[in-house]
Amino acid sequence: MENELQVRVLDGDSHERWDTYVDGHPEATFFHRAGWSTVMQRAFGHPTHYLLAEAGGTIQGVLPLVHIRSRLFGNALMSIPFGVYGGILADTPAARAALDNAACKLAEDLQVDHLEYRNLRQQHPGRPTKDLYVTFRKTLEPEVEANMNAIPRKQRRMVRKGIKAGLASEFEPDIERFYPIFAANVRRLGTPVFSRRYFETLIEVFGDDCRVLTAAQDGQPVASVVTFYFRDEVLPYYGAGTPEARQVAGYDFLYWELMRRACEDGYRVFDFGRSKRDTGSFSFKKNWGFEPQPLYYEYHLVRASEIPNVNPLNPKYRYFIAAWQRLPLPVANWLGPKLSRSLG
Repeated sequence: MENELQVRVLDGDSHERWDTYVDGHPEATFFHRAGWSTVMQRAFGHPTHYLLAEAGGTIQGVLPLVHIRSRLFGNALMSIPFGVYGGILADTPAARAALDNAACKLAEDLQVDHLEYRNLRQQHPGRPTKDLYVTFRKTLEPEVEANMNAIPRKQRRMVRKGIKAGLASEFEPDIERFYPIFAANVRRLGTPVFSRRYFETLIEVFGDDCRVLTAAQDGQPVASVVTFYFRDEVLPYYGAGTPEARQVAGYDFLYWELMRRACEDGYRVFDFGRSKRDTGSFSFKKNWGFEPQPLYYEYHLVRASEIPNVNPLNPKYRYFIAAWQRLPLPVANWLGPKLSRSLG
């Protein structure tokens, strides 16, 4: 029947309708945008299954899904990998149930290990949930000085230290200064680097909603961050600094500059993104006066008997991380993209 609720896969002609729906949904995030399907396919070669629920030609719900297959890290259907948030957006319980049923069936047809939803709020109380991550979101004050004063005193001193060090910030037209800093930084952390193609694709697909801000001293970059913009939110996402950054409070200055510019441009929410509980980045964000908010990563297990534990805190990866940190940078930059595409 014409007005019967149906679930189908997103096609090329429906990207604009999908994004219009996402832009208008109160629970939507930047990671629900249709452009991520293009990014996943172009940058990583991952199959995507973007599902939308329709009735009478009207979208009533959407669910972005990406299929990652890896001999090292497993076989999963995720909403969405490389993102903080995801999961089902729906106007009605019927649309939500229809999308969930379609996703579970797809996961079983593909014989993945598990289906994973990354939610800001709990949606399936009866399912296994990972309690590893929290997110940090805060409403910006309308005035720049009020945002400065809202930063706890100790952290505010660090921001002023960067200002006194003569740091300056500017938006970049590309990733030429960002990528070498990022690649060296993640190698020091023992993590495989993403490919240049990934970051180039993000900028190609999202345009002005994906920008690179760099902090420099005497023209030399010390820290840089790839940031997403969605509605009235700003989301610093991939940040990195040189070894000298800590000496001149490069990270602190960089994030303050991003906050200052966001305030001046009328953005109202600063989303510091996810961190693992009780890690260095967790403490750093709390020092800015942000309060952790739980994330609900929910699972439908198919072939797996338990939820995955692919993260650097897992003791089984300790030796891998230590070995990666000792790799020559050119080797790490060559091998890293082949591994990182499957980490999700």
